[in-house]
Amino acid sequence: MLKTAISGQVARNSHSHVVHELGKSIVGGVYRSGSILPGDTELAERFDVSRTVLREAMKTLTAKGLVVPRARIGTRVTESSTWNFFDADVLTWHLERGVDFAFLHHLSDMRLSFEPNAARLAADRATKADIERLYACADAMENANSEESFALADLALHIAVLDASKNPFMYSVGTLIEAALVTSFKVSSPYGEVARQNATAKAHRAIVERIEARDPDGAARAIEHVIVDGRDRIAKTAHSASNEPAAT
Repeated sequence: MLKTAISGQVARNSHSHVVHELGKSIVGGVYRSGSILPGDTELAERFDVSRTVLREAMKTLTAKGLVVPRARIGTRVTESSTWNFFDADVLTWHLERGVDFAFLHHLSDMRLSFEPNAARLAADRATKADIERLYACADAMENANSEESFALADLALHIAVLDASKNPFMYSVGTLIEAALVTSFKVSSPYGEVARQNATAKAHRAIVERIEARDPDGAARAIEHVIVDGRDRIAKTAHSASNEPAAT
C-alpha cells in the first residue's frame, strides 16, 4: 500500500483491474449502498473481460464485504458497516477518495487500541534478533535520504514491533498502520524539515530503547506518543488548510 502510494504505479491483471475499478467506484460512492450493479453483460463489455473473470471479481468483492449477490435481482452494494476495513484494498480505495480526517481519526483510535499493547508484549518477548531489527529500522529513519526511504523505515519499525509481540493476531492489523502512514506521507511527512525529522526519528528510537530495557509501560507510552503526535500533526495541517484565504 505505501509503496504504491509513493510510486503511483501498480501492475494489475484483468481480474485485479475489474476488482480495483468496481471496488473504487463502490467505496467512492459511484455505486451507493443498496444500489444494484450493472449486469454481467454490460460489465464484461465495459472491462473487455470474459464472464469467468467477471464472476471471479464479484466473488472477491463479496469476500471483502462490498457486495452481495441476489438471485433474480442482481449484485447489490452493501452498507459500509459490512465492509472489511482491515482489507488493504478497501483501505486503499477509501484513501483514494481523498483525505478524510474523520476517517484518519478513527484509524488513530484503532492504532491506540492495539499498538501500545503490542509494544508491552514486545518488551517482554522480543528476542535479541528482534531488537537488532528494531534498531536497524530506527537507524534507517535517522539516515533516510528521501521521503520514500523515511516512510518505509517508519512502517518497517511499527511492523517489527507487531512481530516482536509474538502474537499472530497482531499481524492482521498491520494494514491499519500502513493506511495511516500512507496519509501521513501524502499530507504531512516530517521528512525534509530537519528538526521535525530528527524529532520523529528520536521518538521512534525511544520505543526501541524501552523495549530493549524490558519496560512494558515505557514502551507503550513511547508508541502512544508517536501515534498521537502523527495524528495531531495531520489535524494541524488540515486546520491550516481550512483557514487558508481563498485564491483570487
